[in-house]
Amino acid sequence: MARKRSVNREEESLWRQVTGDVEPLSSEPPKEAEIRRAKSKAKKSKPPPATDDPKPPPVLPPLVIAKQHPELALGKTAGLDKRNAQRLKRGQLRPEARVDLHGMTQVEAHVELNGFIAECRMADLRCVLVITGKGSVREGGVLRRMVPRWLNQPPLRGMVIAIEQATPRDGGGGAYYLLLRRRR
Repeated sequence: MARKRSVNREEESLWRQVTGDVEPLSSEPPKEAEIRRAKSKAKKSKPPPATDDPKPPPVLPPLVIAKQHPELALGKTAGLDKRNAQRLKRGQLRPEARVDLHGMTQVEAHVELNGFIAECRMADLRCVLVITGKGSVREGGVLRRMVPRWLNQPPLRGMVIAIEQATPRDGGGGAYYLLLRRRR
């Protein structure tokens, strides 16, 4: 059974900063007068009646819809050609930079990973190595499990094309190759 760790002073201080201005919601149901006011406001905000001379609707700027990227997972290489996918998996694309997350807490490792990938992308690096370590035999390594999850969240998801487990010479099960998107 996993032991719960205690919260340190820095984490407690950060939590107080984040939740300092939060007020609890009232546990009482809304009063009838408040419900009536809300309904009357909704009635007042009806659209104006149609007129005889129809005006064209205002032209709104087009919405920019972010491209949905498929989920990153080991072995999935959507958006990558077969040759480069094989080269990445075999370790033939040599990492141009590496980051070692050994011994870091999850918070420290997440911040370090975000910064590392952002810097590599700005430097137009293509293939990087993220070393997480294998973790203990029973638990399998927290960072090893968390890195793929973090890569699927913004802002990293938009920067990474593919993830593969590293070959034994680069760390095997305790490291990942990442293929980064090119800057445009």
